[in-house]
Amino acid sequence: MLGAGWTARGRRLLPLACRLLQPRPLRRVCSSGRLRGDSAASGLSEAGLQPLRDKFGGLSVRLSQLRSPESLEPETFRRCLQDSIRQWRTEGYVAVWLHVPILQSRFIAVAAEQGFAFHHAESDSATLTLWLAEGHSRLPHYATHQVGVAGAVLDVHTGKVLVVQDRNKTRNAWKFPGGLSEPGEDIGNTAVREVFEETGIKSEFKSLLSIRQQHRHPGAFGKSDMYIICRMEPSSFKISLCQQECLRCEWMDLAELAKTSDTTPITSSIARLLLYGYREGFDKIDLTMREFPSVYTGLFYKLYHRELPENYRNMTG
Repeated sequence: MLGAGWTARGRRLLPLACRLLQPRPLRRVCSSGRLRGDSAASGLSEAGLQPLRDKFGGLSVRLSQLRSPESLEPETFRRCLQDSIRQWRTEGYVAVWLHVPILQSRFIAVAAEQGFAFHHAESDSATLTLWLAEGHSRLPHYATHQVGVAGAVLDVHTGKVLVVQDRNKTRNAWKFPGGLSEPGEDIGNTAVREVFEETGIKSEFKSLLSIRQQHRHPGAFGKSDMYIICRMEPSSFKISLCQQECLRCEWMDLAELAKTSDTTPITSSIARLLLYGYREGFDKIDLTMREFPSVYTGLFYKLYHRELPENYRNMTG
């Protein structure tokens, strides 16, 4: 199916003035690249905005596509946007996503006057939305959680586990090394990275042990927080403490950690869980990981669950 702004022969239209933002009916293009019948506004004839349609009936407009953003006056943009919104509603679109680079932030106030609201912001851009259909907006909210990951690194040969004390805490309690997962980073990779950055210990992800959910987290800008603790296996043992983040770090006997009061409640609980697995078998506590192909071509996802018996894993019918 032809996208907005394309002729039947596949040549791109070069929109003008208030037609910059609009997915209009296909029209003939003059040799100069201008639309016949349109009056060109100075500096706007080749701005090149092309709204992209999504499968949900919405449109996405990226102001980064503007060829000469410095020549587009806010008042001209306001008229363009106002006319475009009117047409988009007529054509039955349900919503608009407006992506604004930080250096073009002067257009945000203009968009807000037309009913756009912030959806989210990144380091170099902001995304605004406008619900065009009737009723309340059904657009999804932006990220509501941050993900923290810790690694419980257990040396099964000695029964000792790696613990740290944070430098910037009011109470120096023992805990497992860890930190926030980065965008696009797998849970296990976060645990490996954070353990190494804080302690210098190299480790391998083995399983998930627990997930904590907490709302209105003060350290997460009021968002909810997911804190995941992984069981890790060490491949090195010499501690190289990160002086900026950690006050102390040591290999502590797991049974001692499970009993001490000098720790956090979650660390104490997981230490007892880990001790149970260490003594009775990790299969009783582990949530192992398997990777599967996604329904989206070329993508994969990781599924964490208790290990299935072989006769259940290999069922064919």
